[in-house]
Amino acid sequence: MSGKVLVTGATGFVGRQVLRALANQGLPTRVVIRDGTDARLEAVQGLDSVMTTADLFAENAQWWANVCDGIDTIVHAAWYAEPGKYLHSPKNMDCLLGTLHMARGAAMAGVRRVVGLGTCLEYDVRQGMLTVETPLNPNTPYAGAKAAAYTALASWLPTQGVEFAWCRLFYLYGEGEDERRLVPYLRAKLAVGEPAELTSGNQIRDFLDVREAGHMIVNVALGARQGAVNICSGVPITVRAFAHTIAEELGRHDLLRFAARPESVIDPPCVVGVR
Repeated sequence: MSGKVLVTGATGFVGRQVLRALANQGLPTRVVIRDGTDARLEAVQGLDSVMTTADLFAENAQWWANVCDGIDTIVHAAWYAEPGKYLHSPKNMDCLLGTLHMARGAAMAGVRRVVGLGTCLEYDVRQGMLTVETPLNPNTPYAGAKAAAYTALASWLPTQGVEFAWCRLFYLYGEGEDERRLVPYLRAKLAVGEPAELTSGNQIRDFLDVREAGHMIVNVALGARQGAVNICSGVPITVRAFAHTIAEELGRHDLLRFAARPESVIDPPCVVGVR
């Protein structure tokens, strides 16, 4: 495709990488960001317009139709994602409703393709190895709202002549990651010679660098695939082994304190994506 792409959440952890990957493709890009976040927006090749709003999830379909004028493809990366709060926040309902308004506006504007970002937590994670055919069974408001968005948009957008793909993200890490997450926590502690307290580390996960995820999402956006897509490495690794790879960078395996934190009773033993 050679048309213009609109990106929401372009200043966020994942959205920033999507914007960079689009710039590498030389595609003209429009972004929608919150008021006052301009300083966080990277100046990249192809960025030709910036739309701002106090709250993009509070805008109606007509506002979105105006913003989407001349847009070929949307990559909807915006969502409430504050660590420690997002899983159970009522703001997920606001994000769901706002996403549906965005989709309706996109259809009104004649957008050809919409790509949304979901989560592996939409799946029934008890099954361990997760394909796009794995049944959905979200057990948090965050995962439930994402699954509801997917179900609604997958059913409705094609009836409006709009292609739809849904990129389910697994365990991303890397540049711009919130300091409260696992990898930044490990690096911060080990860098100053302090012990890093962890659970047993026996959980099996699918970790993927956010830069690679950004490229994978853009490949989906520029392709023809529709429906759910797993954005994952497909490589199972224990949290213990992954923590040791981080410790290897600083030569401080001795500071890893496994079983120093209690296990979570709701933490699934294995969550790995199948591409």
